[in-house]
Amino acid sequence: MKKRIQLIQGDITKFEVDVIVNAANSSLLGGGGVDGAIHRAGGPSILEECYTIRDKHGECKVGEAVITNAGKLPAKFVIHTVGPVWNGGNKNEDQLLTNAYTNSLRLAKKNSLSTIAFPNISTGIYHFPKNRAAKIAIQAVRDFLKKDTQIKTVFFICFDLENLEIYQELLFVSEHS
Repeated sequence: MKKRIQLIQGDITKFEVDVIVNAANSSLLGGGGVDGAIHRAGGPSILEECYTIRDKHGECKVGEAVITNAGKLPAKFVIHTVGPVWNGGNKNEDQLLTNAYTNSLRLAKKNSLSTIAFPNISTGIYHFPKNRAAKIAIQAVRDFLKKDTQIKTVFFICFDLENLEIYQELLFVSEHS
């Protein structure tokens, strides 16, 4: 049986899955890092849909998630989730990051999507410690998959080697302990 959690180093904007997750900011209007890359590669239709969501519901809160079309991306949809900015660990950051992963998975399930690709949420300009963020991401996904059979495969797409090595170690250690 194919493992339900897969790890890949690469560019999430080139990945062909049902849905990729965007590490968005609350405005949903694009930004730096993976957020900017997804908006640039996907084209204006993603941003247009983000404007519509914002006009209807306001900004996206930290830990929440919304879904849009994927524009020119090879994925079918984009789930935009807002991860927490790291503030030393005393502002509920761990739970908010867990919520970002869990709410993205719930939204994928609600939309009958079975393959989902995550970037390393909050570890760039939001400065969440990479090792801590990886542990939270893996645990949130595993907890969700224990109770769900619709999501067939979750991909962690690591843009940089440092995150890839952290995820490899955590996934390998937990599989063999």
